[in-house]
Formats: sequence, structure tokens, C-alpha cells
Amino acid sequence: MVNEPIGSATNGEAVYLKDIWPTNEEIRTLIDAHVHSDMFRRRYADVYRGDDRWRKIDVTGGDTYSWPPLSTYIQNPPYFVGMSMEAAPLTDIDRARPLAVFGDSITTDHISPAGAIKPDSPAGRYLLEHGVSRGEFNSYGSRRGNHEVMMRGTFANIRIRNRMLDNVEGGFTRYAPTSETMPIYDAAMLYKQDGRPLVVIAGKEYGTGSSRDWAAKGTVLLGVRAVIAESFERIHRSNLVGMGVLPLQFVEGESAETLGLNGAEKYSIAGVAELKPRQDVEVKVTRDSGEEFSFTARCRIDTYNELEYFRAGGILHYVLRRLAS
Repeated sequence: MVNEPIGSATNGEAVYLKDIWPTNEEIRTLIDAHVHSDMFRRRYADVYRGDDRWRKIDVTGGDTYSWPPLSTYIQNPPYFVGMSMEAAPLTDIDRARPLAVFGDSITTDHISPAGAIKPDSPAGRYLLEHGVSRGEFNSYGSRRGNHEVMMRGTFANIRIRNRMLDNVEGGFTRYAPTSETMPIYDAAMLYKQDGRPLVVIAGKEYGTGSSRDWAAKGTVLLGVRAVIAESFERIHRSNLVGMGVLPLQFVEGESAETLGLNGAEKYSIAGVAELKPRQDVEVKVTRDSGEEFSFTARCRIDTYNELEYFRAGGILHYVLRRLAS
């Protein structure tokens, strides 16, 4: 404070901040004497030219960014591949396989790629195949501009537990056609080759924690059409809708445990194109044993604005079409 001592002079008298603080007049005199428009012109007139090293970078011109095909840090994301001005009609979810069955409190840190990249992981194998040495792997965060790395790290947290497997910790699942245990990414790609849609089953508070965008982006890139959970964290639920993934919520008192869902099933959901916010949805289940039954879930597309995003294929598609039109 200006009226409190900040020290003492050699003669022992108290020194106050107001004694050394310059006056407005003194500040104005210094500015008028030394700060001029010419100074800014000299410094910033050629700011976009850069220095000699910047100007020596070999670049090609163009109206759009030229994505470097060999980069392992940044790649052209696939969200708009094949996109047209009209959204493709929504299709029903037919005999989808569970990619994972999770318990309660699966956080976005469990879902989203984070931390170091292990050499024997799908992301590590991708980097090795592209000539990146282990010492140059860096982290998932540094490579978040490359969807090939990030989708391989989705659901790959070493602490995540998939209840489809016994006593296995980490991002693994069971590939139903062969019953083989493999990384979640590898199984997702095999299902994609089979043309098989996927779902994720979860407990309470699915998607808690920070609103990490890759938790939803990685989910959709793996081929997941719907997430069925006992409850959702608000922002992650919204992010799933924004990426075109359908969030469904078990009715009160029901769960994967009460319904006996263990991942050895197929799930079908009809009427996806006619969904309304928060309506009840019939989920048909066919167990691998041949048993069939249904349960009711609540559609957690909560508003008509969200429904527009979902029908557009996601908020990115919705916004881009509006800008283009």
C-alpha cells in the first residue's frame, strides 16, 4: 500500500511507495520522448516476412493447406471425407457388438489418449512402422494432430478395465468372431472390415473429468455408434452427440449387471432417424447363445439443437454445411 512503509533510508526515516513511484506527469513525459509510431513501423512493418531462417523454408502456395503425407504429427483428419451438402440419412444400429463393457466412473482420462506412447501399443507400432525411433515417440498430447495416433490410443489407458475380460487391466477387448484377446483398436479395425457397428456399455458417471475432445473423437473413429450407460457426465454426453454418437441411458434400477450383459451379445436399435430428445428407445439384444430379449433405454439427446447436430453427422458437419451455404 502507498501509505505503508516499504523500507527505511540511510538516515533511518521510513520510505513509502509514494516516495519512489513516478507521477503521471513523469510517465507521460517519458512516453512522449521515447515512444513513437516510427518505432512500431520499424519493428512490425515486415513482421510477416520473418527472419532469414523463416524465409528460407521451402513452401508451395495454394488456397488450402497442403497436408504433409509423411508427417507423424499432423494428418488430414477424416471427418469430412465423402461429405456432401446434404447429410446422409441416419441408419438403424443393427446387431452391433460391444467394444467394451465398463464399470462406474470411467473418466475422459481413461478414454482419451494421454501420456507416453508404449512401443508395443498400436500407436507405438504405427510410429515404428513410419520410421520414428522409440526415443522420438514423444507423447499423445504432442501428436494430437494425427488421428492415426490418437485413435490407436483411445481406451488404451493402462488402468482401464474391460469387464469382457477376466483379470486384464489396460485397453484390451475380446474379438467375438475368434474369442481372441487383443488391443481395443485392433479389434475395432477388424469389426470395421466386417462392417460391424459397435457399442460401448458402461456404468454410472461415464465421461467424468475434463472435457477432453479426443474422448469423443476417438470413440467415433473406432466405429462406436452408441454408448449405453447408467449415467453420463454432462459435457462428455454433449460431446458424444456432437460427434454423431448416440448416448443412451439405462432406466432407473437397471444396468449391465441386472440385465446380465457381459459383452457376448449383439445390440439392435431401430428408428434412429426418427429419434426425439429424451424419448424411450427399445434396445434389442441377441445373446451368443441365441437368447433374445429387449430393454428400454432413454435417449440422451436432450435438446432439439443437439438433435440437429446428430442428424447432420455431428456438429462439425453441421457448422461446415451452414458456412458453405
